[in-house]
Amino acid sequence: MNMVAPRPTAAPLAADAKGQYFAARNLKAFYGDSYIVQDVSFDIAEGEILALLGRNGAGKTSTLRTIARTDTPELRGGEIWLMGQPLHKMQSFEAALAGVQLVPEDRRIIPGMTVEENLDLARIAGKPGWDYERIYTLFPRLKERRRQEGTTLSGGEQQMLAIGRALARDIKLLLLDEPYEGLAPVVRHDIEKALKEVRAAGITTVLVEQNAVAALKLADRAIILDTGEVAFSGSAREVLEDEALRHEYLAI
Repeated sequence: MNMVAPRPTAAPLAADAKGQYFAARNLKAFYGDSYIVQDVSFDIAEGEILALLGRNGAGKTSTLRTIARTDTPELRGGEIWLMGQPLHKMQSFEAALAGVQLVPEDRRIIPGMTVEENLDLARIAGKPGWDYERIYTLFPRLKERRRQEGTTLSGGEQQMLAIGRALARDIKLLLLDEPYEGLAPVVRHDIEKALKEVRAAGITTVLVEQNAVAALKLADRAIILDTGEVAFSGSAREVLEDEALRHEYLAI
């Protein structure tokens, strides 16, 4: 007789969401009438890297956009707290001023502006974060190309600029959507090394990445979404070591 493995459940959440470094509680987000993020809840400790995983269409990017308070999807229920600040009551610019920085999959490098001008604009638009030398130490290629127009950089260099631009502002939560997309292995290695240094600096990161194994090797903890709901919450190592779990929810 074949036995079906029970669906994994999320780890217990802290009762005091407001008192956590970051906490999402019962997020309900919609694209029009489509219910895409369904009662998603999780906590993140200061300085952690959390891998937010799932198959295509599971709601990963939508969850990131909900946290960043972008116009879509629309948050219609739940709470989001960052260091006691109610992100769920904020618009996107207010969330950015509160320390949330989203690096989207398309990177959104500003045309007609050099690398350094992209960094300048980020610093002017809010409270300044890392200075240029610190960013250039993290990404030496950006220093070499600081006078070059940002949109003429390679894909990997644009990803470095997008992350550097996020760090140029006062940052408390870094949201990364598919940072390895389309990158050569050697460039991906550079990004991974940089993200480890970002973690060492105490910056909390949520990483959405289709290359689940690479994300899990970098992350401290993992959340797996399935059709907009939390299917698993635990350590990244648990997912790496559980072949049945990976096969069921990640197809790897």
